[in-house]
Amino acid sequence: MKNLQTKSADWRASLQQNQRRTLIVIVLFFAIYLGLGLLIDIFMIMQTTGDDTAGALSAITTGQIFPYATLFAAVAAGLGLLITYMMHDKLMLLGTQYVEVTANNPDPDALMLYHVVEEMVLAAGLRYMPKIYIIEADYMNAFASGYSEKSAMLAITRGLMQKLNRAELQAVMAHELSHIRHQDIKLTLTASVLSSLILIVLDMVFYKLMFSGAYRERRNNNQQMIFIVIMILRYVMPIVTLLLMMYLSRTREYMADAGAVELTRSNEPLASALLKIHQDHTQHIDEQRAEYDRTAHEEVRRAAYLYDPSYAGINAAHDLSSMFSTHPPLKARLKALGVEMVD
Repeated sequence: MKNLQTKSADWRASLQQNQRRTLIVIVLFFAIYLGLGLLIDIFMIMQTTGDDTAGALSAITTGQIFPYATLFAAVAAGLGLLITYMMHDKLMLLGTQYVEVTANNPDPDALMLYHVVEEMVLAAGLRYMPKIYIIEADYMNAFASGYSEKSAMLAITRGLMQKLNRAELQAVMAHELSHIRHQDIKLTLTASVLSSLILIVLDMVFYKLMFSGAYRERRNNNQQMIFIVIMILRYVMPIVTLLLMMYLSRTREYMADAGAVELTRSNEPLASALLKIHQDHTQHIDEQRAEYDRTAHEEVRRAAYLYDPSYAGINAAHDLSSMFSTHPPLKARLKALGVEMVD
């Protein structure tokens, strides 16, 4: 494996782009919530007054009936955003068993991890040391999260920490710290958590309407139409969410890989680490699938992970599975690092 001759990643341009994308995600999140609230208001007005859709909408826009559900949706969206940023570390670690790593940790492996992160923080020119967590799991993975450099956190599984050598571990931490430097951790945190909240709210609305008297009796075509719209959204939104995460995640992974090469001055450790993770996953796929399944809320962490365990194998660019991955195919990532895979 030859060292990669490459120009430095333009992380400042990436930072500005990620800030714009984060704002777009937040605006989209609020728009979806307000839209759901408005649909509920229209449904409830039709159920109460017998008006059609146009009449219910007119009653809201002219101020004859106050849109309580829309107001509640706006408040819920604001609270969701606030909770996401206040409790991001706990949200991203939901369902896992973990320990925090500090400079005084008695575990020699954890202490080595702390020193590796400290070295890479200095190399990256970051002003703050992120919180570091070890997730007690055998599968090999890692992620970074937070809404700012000061609030940033890193999490690494025990399996990854134990199975990589120091140079590979350094490259993985450089990759995750590059996410922090680019500020795409805020983007991924916002998109992951808020999209999950939207799906929860859709489920609540879906079951509320399903078991309402208006739907069971099937007396009003307009009410049935509103229910059909909610039902379609319930099944379409997960696809929209996946496409959004694909759009947000793939470019950021290439940028973080380039950032890791820039910080470590070599492409070999990161390429070696990615291959080790992939080989470990394929060799223990049944056990690791079961372990991922046992760990709650993996959908929140999936886009933030270094390695997508579901789809990010060594696949050709046209492979169907790679089309629905939040990460680029591993073969493409290795090629971008200057490492050609021989089939």
